[in-house]
Amino acid sequence: MENRSVDEFSSRRSTVRGKNGIVAASQPLASQAGIRALQDGGNAFDAAVATAAALNVVEPTSTGLGGDVFMLYRSADGDVGAMRACGGAPEGATRDRVASALADEQETTPEEAEMPLTGVHTVTVPGTARGWEATVEEFGRLSLAEALDPAIEYATEGYPVTEVIADAWTQGEELFETDHARDAYLVDGERAPEPGEVVRLTELGESMQAIAEEGADVVYEGYIAEAIANEVQEQGGFLTVEDLAAFEVEYPEPVSTTYGDAEVFELPPNNQGLIALEALNIAEELGARDYDADSPARVHYLAEAMKLAFHDGHRYITDPAFEEIPPLGSKEWAKTRAEEVGEKAGDVSFGVPDANAEDADTVLLCVADDEGNVVSYINSRFAGFGSGLVAGNTGIALQNRGASFSLDDDHPNRLEPKKKPFHTLIPGIVKHDENDWSAFGVMGGYMQPQGHLQTLVHILDDDRTLQQALDALRWRYRESGRLAIEAGVSTRVQNGLLRRGHDLEVLLPGEFGGAQIVRNTDGALSGATEPRKDGTVTTF
Repeated sequence: MENRSVDEFSSRRSTVRGKNGIVAASQPLASQAGIRALQDGGNAFDAAVATAAALNVVEPTSTGLGGDVFMLYRSADGDVGAMRACGGAPEGATRDRVASALADEQETTPEEAEMPLTGVHTVTVPGTARGWEATVEEFGRLSLAEALDPAIEYATEGYPVTEVIADAWTQGEELFETDHARDAYLVDGERAPEPGEVVRLTELGESMQAIAEEGADVVYEGYIAEAIANEVQEQGGFLTVEDLAAFEVEYPEPVSTTYGDAEVFELPPNNQGLIALEALNIAEELGARDYDADSPARVHYLAEAMKLAFHDGHRYITDPAFEEIPPLGSKEWAKTRAEEVGEKAGDVSFGVPDANAEDADTVLLCVADDEGNVVSYINSRFAGFGSGLVAGNTGIALQNRGASFSLDDDHPNRLEPKKKPFHTLIPGIVKHDENDWSAFGVMGGYMQPQGHLQTLVHILDDDRTLQQALDALRWRYRESGRLAIEAGVSTRVQNGLLRRGHDLEVLLPGEFGGAQIVRNTDGALSGATEPRKDGTVTTF
């Protein structure tokens, strides 16, 4: 029997529709927290923070206060904007100091030392608490305490762990080494919880309660800041309370391009939003939409567009305060790059190596309200539980986003004090028409821009429903140069791609990211959730 076609609707989910508010997230209790914020008088921005905070508790395997948070939005008054709460490297983290410290750990020379995926030298300043606070204060109606209330309740009173999250939780059994880290996140300090097992994260709940009462200052200047700095320094790192106190939230201008009749908005560098825009522009230049949705030719041209965009993005995208970045998202750039694409798979390198970001874990949520606000909100500490460090008795696991830095002096993302690392996180906003807007995103390291490309093509070119667009089987271009396809892609498509010279590998659904999307079409709200995750869309 032939495998399923790429366009077969297989999850048996439907697009969810509502009138007053809608929340799409990767865990049902988190979606409910967002709806609760809306029902309590908040708007989509308040609901985004309530949902994100709840995910810190119910999906701690992919997000946390020790990480960063980003937002794209279309507000009720018609503005399209962004928020970036992303910390940089410690001021004392020079390449020489870090390379020397790592050389001792890796038993090599400083010249041969490499940035690891985890450990103390991958910890960067966390932006989450300041980002949440800025979101509700600048855009919302509720207090930060009101937005955090459901998360605190879940943490202190307990909740049953869902299946996909329970499986991801097992990473902590090997990652966490200190007693306080194991006690904070492992049952009896030994094991991950089983599906359905009720867990309480009391220390994390206490930290959230402190933030609710004292504001984000407690994380950047108070006792939590001291706990974070002490943890890092005890493990041989360079982060200080002064690094934390100096952190500020940014409001960059979104970058955008048109695709067909739609306008797509992404985050600018240091994020990989330009990669998604370049891929869309190249795909449009190549006429990818002229081929059938389930044809090998469609996948070929989209994948080739993605290859070139990755190559360029990984060569140029970095913290713009340190390097000038060319106009990767422009139509002119795409036209030149598209000339390199033929009928056979091109020999294009993935780009500059050593970013350690191919398979990172993240949570993304989307919210729309009846006022016209649509919000795409993404919160992560990079790979799973992050660096492996938990700050004292705060229950806050610290991110390993610094793993994307390089110790190579010529690398575009070379480590420098206060520099922000290359960031995979990219929430998205789409303007379909004057009164028709979507908030969306696809989680998962380098899958993110690839997921943006595929989801948008399914909706904008193939006229699929929101849920059909997320159910569709996916592909992803890998750092190895191979083209991975999801188990279930038809043999016809596989053979067609092989004839075009693609080096294929088949991967299970969990390797193809996790998406959420909501849409406000003339006041009618709709949403869809990732069938490869535990999530739901909740509305009222």
